[in-house]
Amino acid sequence: KKKNLHEMGIVTQCIVPSAKMNDQYFTNVLLKINAKLGGMNSKLALEHSRQIPVINKIPTIILGMDVSHGSPGRSDIPSIAAVVGSRCWPLISRYRASVRTQSPKVEMIDSLFKPLDNGKDDGIIRELLLDFYTTSQQRKPEQIIIFSRDGVSESQFSQVLNLEVDQIIKAYQNMGQGPPPKITVIIAQKNHHTKLFQADAPDNVPAGTVVDKGIVHPKQYDFYMCAHAGPIGTSRPTHYHVLLDQIGFTPDELQSLVLSLSYVYQRSTTAISVVAPICYAHLAAAQMSQFIKFEFADTSSGSGVPSSSTAATVPELPRLHADVCSSMFFC
Repeated sequence: KKKNLHEMGIVTQCIVPSAKMNDQYFTNVLLKINAKLGGMNSKLALEHSRQIPVINKIPTIILGMDVSHGSPGRSDIPSIAAVVGSRCWPLISRYRASVRTQSPKVEMIDSLFKPLDNGKDDGIIRELLLDFYTTSQQRKPEQIIIFSRDGVSESQFSQVLNLEVDQIIKAYQNMGQGPPPKITVIIAQKNHHTKLFQADAPDNVPAGTVVDKGIVHPKQYDFYMCAHAGPIGTSRPTHYHVLLDQIGFTPDELQSLVLSLSYVYQRSTTAISVVAPICYAHLAAAQMSQFIKFEFADTSSGSGVPSSSTAATVPELPRLHADVCSSMFFC
């Protein structure tokens, strides 16, 4: 995969022969192949008719962020930060990924804005903004919606606003595009112990169930959503925290958007439990982490304490070939 994506510019798909190969298996593989080659497996009626609230009228880029860390006890392996950005506005189902390495075990992304000595920016946001501009009829995003990952705890919410949002604003200003766009920041958490039940039925709550009062925070802006159907076991809802909302969504508009983004995951024909941009960022980080995995395979994992040379320099990821950098290679 490293040779194909970095040197050859060819997307790849691996298949592991097993006894479970059936029509459903091959269908799932074809969904992934079609998405990687630029096809679209499903499209929301709201996208087709251009009726997505707020987003349809104003150019808006949707970002999904995630960070992948090395295995426990291996503090010498760099963390992988991945951000996916929507493209072809006003669609909300097409994305491009940008991935960078950073210091081990660091949860906050520090390469969103990365100024070089010559004054240029080599950060993630610039790459995604340029792609949005070229695929959206030369429209600049006037709104940015950020979905951040499960690894951010409540004690780190302020760091997201102070560090990551600040980098995004600097990256936009560095491009000389005038005043920064309006930003909405949402944290999606799956690692919690809240579950929802129906009072008069033993089944799981219906897909699309939203709870935004009673069990939510008394002062913060948060809600629970169970977007997916749970045929087996007890469904666990996703807990969404809205840290910043400069765009000014109404609760119904925001919850409708979150539900819509749960249906545009190209590897599934139904809704998933969390918005697709976060899943894509997780996939991109996991796949790119394989690029440097074997470089550290020979390192002893006894104490997990990095040497001074390892701690001082973080190896860069090889950049993707121009033919695949804008594809959904991670799907």
